[in-house]
Formats: sequence, structure tokens, C-alpha cells
Amino acid sequence: MPPAPAAVSAADSPVSLRQRAFELWQLSDAPLKAQLTRALWEAKDAHALHPELVVDALAASLAPGRPERPELVPPKDVPSRTPFTLEGRAALLHAIAHIEFNAINLALDAVWRFNAMPEAFYLDWLSVAAEEALHFTLLRDHLLTLGHDYGDFDAHAGLWLMTQRTSGDVVARMALVPRTLEARGLDATPPLQDKFGRAGDARAVEILGVILRDEIGHVAIGNRWYRWLCERNGLDALAHYQWLAQRYQAPRLRPPFNLDARRAAGFTDEELGALQ
Repeated sequence: MPPAPAAVSAADSPVSLRQRAFELWQLSDAPLKAQLTRALWEAKDAHALHPELVVDALAASLAPGRPERPELVPPKDVPSRTPFTLEGRAALLHAIAHIEFNAINLALDAVWRFNAMPEAFYLDWLSVAAEEALHFTLLRDHLLTLGHDYGDFDAHAGLWLMTQRTSGDVVARMALVPRTLEARGLDATPPLQDKFGRAGDARAVEILGVILRDEIGHVAIGNRWYRWLCERNGLDALAHYQWLAQRYQAPRLRPPFNLDARRAAGFTDEELGALQ
């Protein structure tokens, strides 16, 4: 494991929880990042939190660590995938694994990047990072049984672009990453389960069930902190969301929507009405 980078510091503790999250964010080895992220969650009580973390501006502007492969290409250059051939099924699982790998980095980023938040905020997002790490591991393990590994297919970095855009605004981050982009997974997962089921891949269906269950909780965390921030800042949550979506060029969401899952994740009827 590489030594701790010198670009980050925290008072009173040699390794705070948020500092450790930054170190893991920088790791490029995907399976190791997943393993150590889960270990950090398990050992969270051994680390001080320190709401004020000083990160070198250059380090903070960098992208998170990622392996040399998969090669990142524009979204339009990633071919469509079908689960009805072995190669297509592996490629589709790889695409989902890539989303989950990015989700580890997204959650770790929330842990270390935003200062002066309640301790519960950092623990919430570390718990999300650990669950995303589990999802990545489950998908990679299944991918290995199909004769492939993470990195064998091209991927794109579309999910990370919104994270970069919202790096200076925690309200925008909560509005547009967990409760917009990640919430899209609530809509997409049941149709994917149906496809894998028809392709005879019961293990993929099972893994996607775990992911859907956990992602409802992740989106709920995003909803909770977005509303908390709006209340703290005297903002109307619905009107401010619409302003943020326009300012940061969030993608327009199109049906079908998994309304039951979105309600379970804390979206109000008013928000769902505006969505539709």
C-alpha cells in the first residue's frame, strides 16, 4: 500500500477518518480500494473525524485514483450491450461494475471534500462508500466467473463530470449526484434484472437486488442532507433544485420512473410530480 500523501493534514490525529478517505480516494488499484474502503468503515471508531480537513488545492483538483484500464472513451463510443450472449453479458456487468467503482470515489469524495458538516454527514457517506465497495466486489467476482475482469471493456467517465462541477458546492453535490444521477439507478435496475433473468443469469439478478436495496438508502441519504442544507440556508428545496439543475446542466430525466423506489428513498409527491 502506498504511503500517505503529504497533501492532506488534520489537527490532533496522525490519520483522521477523513484523511484516510482522501488516501483511499487516491488509490488506483480498484479491488484494493474496495477492500480498504470496507475495512475503513469497519474500523471507523478507531479514527477521529475532524470536520476541518486541510487539503492541498492541487490535490483536491485532481481526479480520483483509477487503474490504467478500462480505457475511458466518450459515452457515444461505448457500444450497446446485450446479456443474451456471454460476451455481451460480461460487457454489461462490466459497465455496472464501472458505475459502482465510480460510486466508491463519489462517496469518498463527499467524506473528505466538504468541511464543517455534522459528524453524521461523514459517517453516512463513508457507509455509502463501503456499500458501493461491496457492490463492486460482488460484480467483479461474478465477472471473473465469466472469464473477464474489471478493465477488459471500454468505459466512460460521465458520472464523474457532475462530481467535478459540484466540487465547490455541497448543496449542489447533494442535489445533483445522489438524488439525480444515482437515483437514476432506481429506475434502471428492475429492467436490468428482467434482462439478466431472461438470459438465465440468476446471480446477476441477485446482485442487482442487493444494489437496488442499498441504493434506495443512498439516495435517501442524499435527500436527507440536501433538505438539511436547504433548511440551514433558508432555501426552498424544490425551487432551488430546479435552479441547480439548470445552472449545472444536469441531464433531463425521462420516464419510466420507479416511483415506489423513489418514494422509499424519500422523494415527496411534489418532487415526483415535478419529475413527471
